[in-house]
Amino acid sequence: MVGGTGVTVNSVLPGPTNSEIMGGWMKAAAKAQGITREDAEQQFLKTVRPTSLLNRFATTKEVANLTGYVCSDQASATTGTSLRVDGGVVRTIA
Repeated sequence: MVGGTGVTVNSVLPGPTNSEIMGGWMKAAAKAQGITREDAEQQFLKTVRPTSLLNRFATTKEVANLTGYVCSDQASATTGTSLRVDGGVVRTIA
């Protein structure tokens, strides 16, 4: 909280997310490789994000759910933190 103002400051850090941009990129990669989009996503996760515990892209709704929570009164005691929506890509807490 910023000293008595009721304002909190946090960061939402999404990992691989099935957004419009990422979906377009995966579609293009799939087409270039002659594979399905789902196979392109799995290949991406295995090669670029091998530590993913979720083993799929997050949905935009999952990212929005955390963002909505952190902006709500329910999160009034959450401040000065980075909140990951990355499906377990980063396996450490620092």
